[in-house]
Amino acid sequence: MDGIDDSPLSLAVVRLADYTDRLTPNGPGATVVAVGLATYYCLFGSRGDAVFVAAAAALASPEALWHLLARYRQPALCSVLAAACSVLFLRLIALTAPHFFTHGSVRWTESAGSFFIPSRTTHTRFFPKKHSFAYSYLTVGIPVGLRAEINGIFSIDPPSERAVRGWWTWLKSPLYEVDGASHLARGRDEGGLREKLNKFLLSQSVDPSDYPHAFLVTAPKFLGYSFNPVSFWYLYSPDKVLSAMILEVNNTFDERRPYLVFRDFDQETKHIQSLDPRPSTDNTASRFSASFEKDFHVSPFNSRKGSYSVLAKDPLGPGLATFRGLDVTINLRSSKGHPKLVARLVHQTPVIDVAEMTALQKVLFVGRWFWIGFATFPRIVKEAAILFFRRSLHVWFRPEPLLQSLGRHATTTERRLEAVFCDYLRYRVEQSPESLRVRYIPSGISASTTEYVFASKAVATATTILPACDVEIRVLTPVFYARFVHYAHDLEGLFNELAESCTVAVDKPDMLPHIFLKKGALPLRASGLAEYAAFRLIQALRRTPEPIRRPMTSAEDSLGGQASTRKPVDIRGFRISPMDAYVLEHGSDSFKSMYRSTVSRLFLADRFFLGSLELLSAVELMCRAGFAYLLVSAFYH
Repeated sequence: MDGIDDSPLSLAVVRLADYTDRLTPNGPGATVVAVGLATYYCLFGSRGDAVFVAAAAALASPEALWHLLARYRQPALCSVLAAACSVLFLRLIALTAPHFFTHGSVRWTESAGSFFIPSRTTHTRFFPKKHSFAYSYLTVGIPVGLRAEINGIFSIDPPSERAVRGWWTWLKSPLYEVDGASHLARGRDEGGLREKLNKFLLSQSVDPSDYPHAFLVTAPKFLGYSFNPVSFWYLYSPDKVLSAMILEVNNTFDERRPYLVFRDFDQETKHIQSLDPRPSTDNTASRFSASFEKDFHVSPFNSRKGSYSVLAKDPLGPGLATFRGLDVTINLRSSKGHPKLVARLVHQTPVIDVAEMTALQKVLFVGRWFWIGFATFPRIVKEAAILFFRRSLHVWFRPEPLLQSLGRHATTTERRLEAVFCDYLRYRVEQSPESLRVRYIPSGISASTTEYVFASKAVATATTILPACDVEIRVLTPVFYARFVHYAHDLEGLFNELAESCTVAVDKPDMLPHIFLKKGALPLRASGLAEYAAFRLIQALRRTPEPIRRPMTSAEDSLGGQASTRKPVDIRGFRISPMDAYVLEHGSDSFKSMYRSTVSRLFLADRFFLGSLELLSAVELMCRAGFAYLLVSAFYH
């Protein structure tokens, strides 16, 4: 056209004129829709919305999309293949020639080294129906306290800076790993596994110096993934005699229970003498047996009651100088003493010293065992399906974990609400007129700080005659945070969660009224119209949550909930909660925005989307995709 050059401004004018020409035949309705949706994207849009618009544009013009794919298909395919080959090549170099990336392999010289332990696990159920299965399983044995990369294939307890990995770190890192963050307390510890073990022993009123040597048998991570039902910690006395064990049990709900059991030498001696009067120091030194009560939900086909007995052979020889093998048997009895099942883990082939593996052995080992970790969970699901559909066993619904257990990891919503609750609790303690020190232990939060201590201002004036009162508030499961925001009265909420739903434990409940002081109705003081509307929405949607009272088994659930009781209707007017008021008064703009967005979405999901934030997100995703389609349709039709 005359007067049009190739400058960017001219091209922009032509493009705008083309869009205007497309909109004009569709009438003013299309123009209004386009302007409205464009305004929405400018105010509330995100990167995901841009992707939806691009996808809708591609679907609206399939010819152009097909032409683009045909044009760049071969270069894109070649690029993907080249990248895949490069990754495999670098991985192979890191595996077979680790000295190119590290300063050489590291060996443990104080005791037995680190070993790959190809094993086999068997499960035999006797009651109420008989069922058995067995499959191969890969474990590793490591001395607790070692932090190293060994022979380019195995990493033990990497430091915290390895947690944030770039692509190059991932490429040259070992394929197998034992991560300290996956054992005992949640999160990492700068002192590694040994320090986490010491802290756990102290929490059980045990002196860590009584067990200076420890050996861990667990399932390793492969490429960052593992499903680890149980880990075994072998604890040795200063004389290097196996004296205690920790059975670290994980369930499929991401909960954990470490059982600390001690060896009864007197009982073992009597038992051995009754079988063979001749003294045998080798048997006494090589076998560990103990019994303990079951208080953790592991299988949906077993209740939380009952008892375990464990019989394990010492995996290390005299003086902890060599590895002799793995053999652990666990027996489960019902609360009435009936044998229910026996599980056994035993090494299947000769164990492999990681530091002594050649390049060919490492390649063959990875090719044979890489899939084991990924297959563990599907195998468990398969056997559970057989027990449910073929054996018709009743299902025990998951109860909330008890005090000695570790709750699952918190969701994004629960982590955000935990941060608010932590700040709110600190503020309440500091404002208390009583002399209080509160020890707050969160649940499901993987952070370097696993507990907090808050003190009131009156603690400074405490004396030996009138000392400060120490209170411990321990959250047992992160669902507590999502439930607590539903209460308009925080003291009532804490007592309900403590006594009915059992999501929190408080050692001195009588001190809670001195922390959460009862006040009158709080005014809603918002700094803007949007903030006022958001907190009014929260106030309107707030409802007291139902107590967590699950039926014990699927058989009781099929009765239609006859045993359940109906909660009385709360006729009080719902106001903003004291925690709402705290956020409004003391929170920053970003803090208030995060809180009102999180709580609003949580309440909307509870009221209209069956309590599922995932369902709410799916509906939101569909709406955004629909908006993108409408916006593009305004231009193409």
